[in-house]
Amino acid sequence: MNWLDVLMIVFSATAANHLGLVAAAESVIRHRLPVLNCPKCAAFWSVIVYGVAVANSSLFTLNSSLQIFSAAFLSAWSAIWLDLLMGIIDKLYIKVYDKIYPTTDTTDADA
Repeated sequence: MNWLDVLMIVFSATAANHLGLVAAAESVIRHRLPVLNCPKCAAFWSVIVYGVAVANSSLFTLNSSLQIFSAAFLSAWSAIWLDLLMGIIDKLYIKVYDKIYPTTDTTDADA
């Protein structure tokens, strides 16, 4: 199992949820996607599917299955912290943006 692929899966699952892409897809298809709607669940199940797809069926042993499940649990845990980090970065960005471009009331006071 390639760890760079696992990192990309975790980032993609977390970013898709954080940016609202999963919510937009749910509104378009008019169905809930409960597994994809959670960054932890999306990262966990995506890594499991990736690990099983990559594992060769003749070499699929107890050791490789433990490695897949360990990677899936680690990815779910890291997705939580990555989502928190993305939220903190959003708050900092909004704070800096409001200082650079302050919102002023441009409506006419007499109107």
